[in-house]
This record gives sequence, structure tokens and C-alpha cells, in this order.
Amino acid sequence: MNDTQAKTRTRRGLAGCLGLLALAATAQAQQAPAAPQWKYTTDKPADGWEAPGFDDASWKSGPGGFGGKGDKRAPGGIVNTEWTTNDIWLRRTFELKEMPGHPALFIHHDDDAEVFLNGKQVANFTGYSQSYKIVPLELSARDTLKAGANLLTVHCHQGSGGQFIDAHVIDTDNLPDQRELLGSDGAVHSDLITTWGEKVTPENAWREYPRPQLQREQWKNLNGQWDYAITTQEAGVPSKWAGKILVPFAIESKLSGVRRMLQPYEALWYRRPLDLAKQAGKRTVLHFEAVDYRAKVWVNDKEVGSHVGGNLPFSFDITDALKDGGNTLTVRVEDATGGAQLRGKQVLNPGGIFYTRNSGIWQTVWAEEVAERRIDDLVITTDIATGEIKIEPKLAGGDAAGATLQAHALDGGKVVAEAKGGTIVLKIPDAKLWSPQSPHLYDLKVSLLGEGDKVVDQVTSYTGIRKVGRAKDKDGNWRFTLNDKPIFHWGPLDQGWWPDGLLNPPADDAMVFEIQWLKDAGFNMIRKHIKVEPRRYYYHCDQIGMLVWQDQVSGGESPPWTRFDANPKDAEWKDEDHKQWLNEFDSMISLLDHFPSIVVWTPFNEAWGQHRTMEVGEWAVKRDPSRIINIASGGNFWPVGDVADLHHYPDPGYPTEDARYKDFIKVVGEFGGHGWPVKDHLWNVSKENWGYGGLPTSIEEYHNRYVKSIQVLTELKRKGVSAGVYTQTTDVEEEINGLMSYDRKVIKIPAAELKKIHKPLIDE
Repeated sequence: MNDTQAKTRTRRGLAGCLGLLALAATAQAQQAPAAPQWKYTTDKPADGWEAPGFDDASWKSGPGGFGGKGDKRAPGGIVNTEWTTNDIWLRRTFELKEMPGHPALFIHHDDDAEVFLNGKQVANFTGYSQSYKIVPLELSARDTLKAGANLLTVHCHQGSGGQFIDAHVIDTDNLPDQRELLGSDGAVHSDLITTWGEKVTPENAWREYPRPQLQREQWKNLNGQWDYAITTQEAGVPSKWAGKILVPFAIESKLSGVRRMLQPYEALWYRRPLDLAKQAGKRTVLHFEAVDYRAKVWVNDKEVGSHVGGNLPFSFDITDALKDGGNTLTVRVEDATGGAQLRGKQVLNPGGIFYTRNSGIWQTVWAEEVAERRIDDLVITTDIATGEIKIEPKLAGGDAAGATLQAHALDGGKVVAEAKGGTIVLKIPDAKLWSPQSPHLYDLKVSLLGEGDKVVDQVTSYTGIRKVGRAKDKDGNWRFTLNDKPIFHWGPLDQGWWPDGLLNPPADDAMVFEIQWLKDAGFNMIRKHIKVEPRRYYYHCDQIGMLVWQDQVSGGESPPWTRFDANPKDAEWKDEDHKQWLNEFDSMISLLDHFPSIVVWTPFNEAWGQHRTMEVGEWAVKRDPSRIINIASGGNFWPVGDVADLHHYPDPGYPTEDARYKDFIKVVGEFGGHGWPVKDHLWNVSKENWGYGGLPTSIEEYHNRYVKSIQVLTELKRKGVSAGVYTQTTDVEEEINGLMSYDRKVIKIPAAELKKIHKPLIDE
């Protein structure tokens, strides 16, 4: 592979950096300013072209940046003036009201670039960049700057591949708004908002208890307005704060009140007062349900902990950092949205099937006062044959050995079983099993006992008694089973993105609406795609009665996507990256193990980040033998786990006669994707909103295409296919192939009608 091929391949695989700083919430509706104007020429100028006083009257004028279009465009480069020659020379005057404390170049060059300030060369870059970068100026270069008018001149030489040049002088102590530099912040400022998002306020934003499987009465919700600031990653705690952000919504989201694209070279800071105090015999635990991606936390300038991973909860015991009154909580976040980082469908340059990044705190922050020795978690298993619920405690502040628990199981508020001991076994008389048709749950009250059987700690929980498995039918095809009965898994691909909250739903009720609507439409399963939802989502699936296939969040290098082809390849991953991937997968299983609705784990999707497949599959089978392992939805297929999953658009398809899959459950893990654009409910009207197989010419044609796909899937069911996943629940950004619009305000096919269409799939 030559240099041009390598460069082109690298660019196609990387999204660009699109910005510095969005306007504050009060200015979001204002039109972005135009990019700065340059004088430029593509003909080699006379000597002294870089100096003040040079006559550039014959040069052309145009806004930066300068670059090619289409394949000749560099990643992350916002092209405002087309440049296609080998060389370009640029001149621009800019004003400094005062001398910057730490001046730097903000530059994106492709390829070689020479930069001059007031006639003196201050930088010489070779090769190309793949995004904007901040380059601090050396002391000698800083001395060329002056208050008032300054001249910035640049020469860029293009060798091969894409091309782009843009440069600015900034103060890293006071990062400017990106739109002042580039004329864009890289965001789609869509007007779409859900009915729940319209009602969100700092006072009502996510007030529900966030951990339904382990609840205590005493807790404090910390959502609401926090201070925020953005610095370079090298900077310390900000001395100035940019404004207010609504936690728990990502800074890029509409509901955050900021709507600003965080960049890979930046740090996002949060601050708020903390009305907590030490209590004798108690510990104070601070919980973050999710922060994307690297977080460090201080209480009163004392670091209390850090966390890596953007999708799962974490907590810190902050008792020793608290003081009596006047506590302050500070959080620092970095989010590269790239590399081996598990990020799902987030990208720096959204488009097609990839979406706006989601950075910072994006789920509930809360605190609770707990006993020094307490219940930290409950491992709950059930047995449908005996009606038993087994509870094994995990304790904090002491070993579980020798601990005594007391547990009660309640049905409709009435105690139906109780037991006492180290590990609890509750025998439920005439146990009612959990299923989509009858999602019966038992409430649990669990107490940790101390001396004299005094209650030291108490939590409430719940469970459903059910068994997940597989069995062969009369024709020798493997089928899913639930409670030892065959069940066809039928559900939508559900990505969990929202136009106002991005990855965070605008409200708890919004999740309930969506799950219940899918149930009413005749689905019995949801494939949760490349995202971990707030814990309450799975709680609602348990209550409503929806099976869940849970994907691992993707990221990192990918091999070629060969689907069901023989001899697939794995991507080569570094040991440390695989260790982080496996740690996040294991932690996700531990987090969600409690929820009876979850029946399938899916480590990989369409070869995204797929690596060490056999090792991962064998590990997953041992890690959770109580659930089905779908090693790779859509391939690349390796013979491990329980499922052989093919994606087939637009109508479903499957090689049901292929003997290679005779030992696996056959599923069509994605199909459909029929698109229908709903006027006034599109994310971005200027982009090509799309669906699979081209767009129909009428809503009737859309309906007929959907019916045909279900008929094809019904025939595949007869031939041995055991599940189907329709793409998808809602439109998502440029994808308009949802059963409802992105803002959830328009239903394309009514739920009652869908239920009739789906009936042949669900009937056993």
C-alpha cells in the first residue's frame, strides 16, 4: 500500500474534529457568524508575500477553510472555499484587543504547511492532520504578536489524497466559540423535540430512583443546573465558568442547554455545591449512572476517584472528603469519541448510520447515606421447577462470610415467603412464572442483621421467576425457549437515541411509552442496539413484559465484514484495549444480570470492533450460562455460542438449508429498514434522509413493503428461523426507517394494525 492509499484509507476510517465551542443556551437560536475572510492565490507570489505591507490587491478573497470536495476533502475540514491546486498562499489580518496569556495555533493542514506571524515564520508542519489541533506557540513566536492588528500568513502544499488548510491564533486560556473561527460548530441544530423534552425543567429532570433493583429510602438526587467550563486537556481547574448545564444531559444535547460539540483535545468541567455532611456511623456514597468517557471527581479539592468507560454506573465513598457545610463537587471529563474507546454509534462527523457524539454526564448523579457495613449488591437466581428464589449478598464494609440476612418475598404487597441466613432461599408456593404474556414479578425486602438481630441495612428489590433456554423442534431446528416452552423472538432494532437528549431519554415516561407501544404493536422482544440504557429501562421491560437482546457497546478496529463467509478474520487488538473491552462487557453483565427481561447477550455486531471471537464467545458462555449468547449479530460468524445471526435488507433472508448452522439457533438479526420521511419531523432537511431499498412513493407503498417483509419472515419461521429483528423503532437523525418519527410524535403504522400484521409470527 503506497502513501496515497494509506492516507486515503486512514481518512475514510476516521471522523474529523468539527469544533471548539458552541454558543451558550441563550444564543443557540442565533445565526452562526461567517468564517473569517482571507486573501489567497494559487499562483506562486513574489518574494515577501508573507510580510506586512505586501501588495495582495490582485489576490482573490474567500472564507476559510480551503480544500477539496468529496473524496478530496480532508476529514473534519469545513470547506468554505474550494481549493484543488497543489499550492495555496493565504493572508489575513486579525485583531488582538489584549495579549493572550497562552497563544496557540488552531490549525488543520493537508499537507505541508508554513505559518508566519507578522512576517516571521513560527511553524513548519510536514505531512497532514486528520482534524483541527492546538499547537502552543513558542516564546519567540509569541513575541511576534502585538495588541492591535496582526498578520497571519500561510503556505500549504498538497501532495496526494484529500486537501485542506485553515489556521487561527487562539488563547488556550479562553477558548473561543468554534463558529467564530469556522462558521460552524459541526452540530445539527434541529428543531425536533419530544413532548417529554418540552416539559423538562431543572426541577423535574430525572427525579426517579435510578437503581430499581436495589433501593433504599434515604437518597439525594443531584440532577439540575451545574456550572460548566471547557479547557484544553493540559489546563487545571477553571478560574472562569462558561455558564450553566442541565445535568444529566450530554453537553451536545438540546436539553443540556449548551449544545456544544466536545472535542478530543478538550476537557469538560462540572461544578456544583454539595449539601451533604458526615453522619456518625454512616458513609456517604456518590453515584454516577453514566459519564462519557473518562471522568475524574473531586470533593472539596480532594480527588475521590476516577473512572474509564462511558456506559456504566460507578460510585465513590466520599465520606472522608466531606466537611461540615460548604462542600463543592467538581468533575472533569475527557471524551475522544475514537480509537479503542467503546462509543457505539457516536462519531465526530455524524452522517448515515452514525450519530452525534454524546459527552460528559448523561445519566443521573445521586448520593446516599449508608451503614458502614451494608448490602452492596444481590445476586438473585430462580428455579422454575421448585419455585425457589435464591439470594446471595455482596457486602461492603465487611466480608459476606458469617453475615445474616433476613428476606421476605411479597406478591401484591402480601408476604408469600420468608427466610433467614447467610444465603437466602425463598420457596414460593404455586410460583407464578415471568413471561411476556404474564410478566409477574415478586417484590423482595432484604435486611442485613447485626447483633441481637438488629437491622443494620435494608434494601428492597424484585425478581421474576423464569428460565431461558433452547431446544430442537420436530424438524431438528433449534428454537428459543422460555420456561421450557418454544417462543419466537420478534422485535425491533432499538437504538435508544432521542433528538433532544441524544443517548439519554428526556424522561422516564418516554421510555415507558416506547416499550408499551412496542408491546401493543405485537412485539415480544427488543434488540437494544449498541447501547446500555439507564437501569430503569430494563425495570420497565420487566414490568411490561418485553424480552431484551442486549448488545455490547462497540468501538475499536474492525476486520473486513464477511458475514457468513467461511474463514472469517478477526481484528488485531492490543492486550490493554481488549482488557478494557472485556472489563466493560463483564461489568455490563454484572450490572444487568438482575433483570429477567434480558435473555440474550450480543458481544459483536457486523464485525464492528470484532476481535478474539472464539475467546470472547467461550468466555461469555461460561460467564452467564443462564442466557443465550449471540456471538456476532450479522456476522462475522464463528462457531461459538448459541446463535447464527444474519442481517438481510430490505426483506429478510436466511440460508436455512446450510448445514454449517444446524447446531445453532437461526435468526435474522436485522432486516427491513423501510423508510418514510415525515414532513416537519425530520432531523436535517438539508441531508439525504434515507431508508433501505430506496424510498417508497407513498405511505401505502411503505405499508405494503412492511407487510411483504413480515410475510417473508413468517415463511422463514416455518423453515427453521427462530427470531426476527426489524429495523427499527424510530427514525434516528438521517435514518428515516423507523416505525415512528424521531421525535415520537408521528406513528407511521398504528400499533393495533401492526399487531394484526405480526400475529402469524407470535402464534405458536
